[in-house]
Amino acid sequence: MTAAEALARSGVRFVKMHGLGNDFVVIDRRQQNFEPQSDVIRRMADRHLGIGFDQLLILDPPSRGGDVGFGIYNADGLSAEQCGNGLRCVARLFYETSARRRRDLVLESPAGMIKARVMDDGAVSVDMGEPDFRPEALPFTGVQSSDSYALEAAGREIRFGAVSMGNPHVVIRVDDVADAPVAEIGSVLERHEAFPRRTNVGFMQVASPDRLLLRVFERGCGETRACGTGASAAAAVARLWQQVAASVEVELPGGTLRIDWEGPGHHLWMTGPAERVFEGIISL
Repeated sequence: MTAAEALARSGVRFVKMHGLGNDFVVIDRRQQNFEPQSDVIRRMADRHLGIGFDQLLILDPPSRGGDVGFGIYNADGLSAEQCGNGLRCVARLFYETSARRRRDLVLESPAGMIKARVMDDGAVSVDMGEPDFRPEALPFTGVQSSDSYALEAAGREIRFGAVSMGNPHVVIRVDDVADAPVAEIGSVLERHEAFPRRTNVGFMQVASPDRLLLRVFERGCGETRACGTGASAAAAVARLWQQVAASVEVELPGGTLRIDWEGPGHHLWMTGPAERVFEGIISL
């Protein structure tokens, strides 16, 4: 048996994907065994010593009547509830590897059942559900529900909106995202005691009623090139504040997502690309 054959037998097969540079390793557990352990995930996520990724996605057989189930783990090894760019990658990978080739899918995410649609050009639209502005949905403790809040962070008062898109988000409006203190403020708010499950932190510039600029400090990852739930959260908060239209382009460092949300009582849809980069086998 050659070394390559031995690795193929003992290693774990994976697919590397990304959505606007927010990158993932996808492990299909429907075809092989894999038990996620925090130390193993952290080694895999290391961009020098492992494969490198922002999140790990693990596909499972459906258990709630959907097409495919999946779990999400951040680069720090901890599980997450939702990932917008990851949803698009799961949908496109399932579509491309499924014998039935159905474009309308139902994904079983940790946050619930998610509708997705694979477009002719390979882009994917995802029903992100209705934004939940209740503090307890994040959770965000010690406050009453409001359109905006303020906390002390890094020696200053920070004003922001807060919303759950299946995972927690803080959205801060800034004059210029290029100069936003993403690492300084993001790292403090992410672990602020008011957010017992930690939070994602978005820095949003309103360029026009149909265009937002955004940088996101992701929980458990740091700043990433794109964040689908972060783009959804920013558009939802800006819409709540009556600063954008129902359809808005959200420009992130990795590219642009379209967010469509009519407002309270309606589901929010996110549309953007999902790309396969390469496949491989890793020995654990």
